[in-house]
Amino acid sequence: MEKLLKNELFRSFILSIVIFAVLMVGTATSVINSYWQGVLILCGINIILAVSLNLAAGYLGQLTLGHAGFMSVGAYTSALISIYLNLPFIVSLLIGAIAAGVIGLIIGIPVLRLKGDYLCIITLAFNEIIRVVMNNLEITNGAKGLIGIPLNTNLVYVFIAMIITIFVVYSIVKSRHGRAIISIREDETASELSGIDVGYYKVFAFAVSAIFAGLAGGLYAHYYTVILPKGFDFNKSVEILVMVVLGGMGNLKGSIIAAIVLTIIPELLISFSQYRMLLYAIVLIAAMILKGTGKGKQIMERLPFFKKKDEVKPE
Repeated sequence: MEKLLKNELFRSFILSIVIFAVLMVGTATSVINSYWQGVLILCGINIILAVSLNLAAGYLGQLTLGHAGFMSVGAYTSALISIYLNLPFIVSLLIGAIAAGVIGLIIGIPVLRLKGDYLCIITLAFNEIIRVVMNNLEITNGAKGLIGIPLNTNLVYVFIAMIITIFVVYSIVKSRHGRAIISIREDETASELSGIDVGYYKVFAFAVSAIFAGLAGGLYAHYYTVILPKGFDFNKSVEILVMVVLGGMGNLKGSIIAAIVLTIIPELLISFSQYRMLLYAIVLIAAMILKGTGKGKQIMERLPFFKKKDEVKPE
């Protein structure tokens, strides 16, 4: 088991190096122009968001609608540090991610005692509270938006952050802690009776998920250089959740591919600007129907990124 895991990690490491080399050659030779570099940066940020949410929603089984709230905490924290303290970019990103993790920890301890619809409602309320706070603070410039953020995010930083996120989440999922998290999703009562500290693992997964959402927020802020509270509203949380659901709950490969597809599709439809969101919605609905019923379900299940969620495996 451990040998197979090491082999898979080694293959993934080699693949990531190859992809990184191709991207660097493509940008250096202008095969990938500045526009598509921007699209790839957004793809990387969305992959971080989808993979991190999958840890809480897919593997832990706690459906939350507050991921954009953690993203906004990381975005505003790192942006304010860069503007007022002029700290190095990496330091501001780390502080933003830690701030989001602390908020996730504080929120997670009381909130994760709830289940189902109640958990969705509370996390949605948290998302709106964060948005309203950012909308009314003087230091964030309120609804006018925070401006003057240094343009530090590039393809290299995003790619490295994306690889770290995938590696950490994958390592957690394949570890003893990951099996405990998956067992909670399958049967919380049985897990508790088996001696698993359900409360600890719920908060742990929630906090790790929040940390990487904050990291994505910091990259997002330093890419756009201007951030608005309305950019982190309920719709953003739903957008991230759609990536997780479409890719498969508890499936990292699915989350990665779904994040890429759902980021690129709107860009490909940009020439149909008047109907872009309508076409995007139709594509989403068709994909969900195809994935969930009849022959479409059989076709999708044959694809590696739409396989059924991971089973709990004994050590």
